Amino acid sequence: MWHLVLKNKEMSGCGLAGIIHTKGELLPGELIIKSICLQEERGNGLGAGFAAYGIYPEYKDFYAFHIMAESKEALERVEDFLSHRTFLGYQEPIPTRKVKTIKNPPLFKRYFVKPKFEGELAEACEDFEDDYIVNLVMEINEKIEGAYVVSSGKNMGAFKGVGYPDEIAEFFRIDEYKAYIWTAHNRFPTNTPGWWGGAHPFTILDWSIVHNGEISSYGTNRRYLELFGYKCTLLTDTEVVAYILDLLIRKHGLPIQVACKVMAPPFWMEIDEAPPEEKELLTALRMVYGGAMLNGPFAILFAYNGGLVGLNDRVKLRPLYAARKGDVYYMASEEAAIRVVCPDPEEVWAPKAGEPVIVEMKPGSIPNQKSYLKPRPREVEEHELGIRCKHPAL
Repeated sequence: MWHLVLKNKEMSGCGLAGIIHTKGELLPGELIIKSICLQEERGNGLGAGFAAYGIYPEYKDFYAFHIMAESKEALERVEDFLSHRTFLGYQEPIPTRKVKTIKNPPLFKRYFVKPKFEGELAEACEDFEDDYIVNLVMEINEKIEGAYVVSSGKNMGAFKGVGYPDEIAEFFRIDEYKAYIWTAHNRFPTNTPGWWGGAHPFTILDWSIVHNGEISSYGTNRRYLELFGYKCTLLTDTEVVAYILDLLIRKHGLPIQVACKVMAPPFWMEIDEAPPEEKELLTALRMVYGGAMLNGPFAILFAYNGGLVGLNDRVKLRPLYAARKGDVYYMASEEAAIRVVCPDPEEVWAPKAGEPVIVEMKPGSIPNQKSYLKPRPREVEEHELGIRCKHPAL
């Protein structure tokens, strides 16, 4: 008698993995591949991806546009658009390999660009380069049919598509890259389509986000972001998280700890019981940034040039683990995905609901380094290198 043997699936959703070296040393792509591939049962082959920081040192001052195009005509329209709106330092096809299981993939090309400001406007607009690039991304995604910006940050790039993590890693030759920050995703889409543009990471500038769960507040978040000029065109709820991070932290200047309290705020009963000053701030955040609050089960990892952050929803409906050994920090959906690349970590912990794990690199470790933490908050444990926020400061 024949028995049908089905592969076990992990119904708590997608797989996440992240690694950061706090001194800026480059880590081989094999590490992140191994970590995310251990979580194969968390995906169904409809999406996987990687984000890597520090991979373009020779063009570190250029915005690296990774473009996905459904046709040569769409790619040509992007090139014409960029030629009029940016200074182009270099361009080339993104190297790929043939993978037997990946049929008819889109075209991928990368462009290293700087904003094109003319005449006296150039000096005046120097501080607005990021806004200029964000507007370009929104315009390409919304108006150039069949073309999408996969990533647009400096000295970083995202690589994603339809397939299992090992297939996408092979296709984009991830093993040939080295980076000081890696994130990775194995997708199990539930209420959104599995397509190349809908795979994770989602990015804007040097923000990249991978997510396990569902953003049930997507409609509210999307309408809120549209008030500030962001356009959600990638048919996946996670897209709003990348733009919320950019809005709260880069544009509005909120420290990461406070931005996390906006996205995953305490319940009102907890706010009512908080000390007066904390209660006042938390109440204000809920009132001012209600449209940026994320509802639904989620665990997210997000990275930027200088740091890696892990965050759960306020009930912790999705798993997340973190670990440290020396100068390297690890985060993943499963402890096993950490131990497969770091068998003997110095510490391992499961972050509490709504409390971020924030790891920033040692100052001066990398070019274009950014820091979004408040200086020496009382509740932060400071290690010799990196920062872990057990109880985020407000």
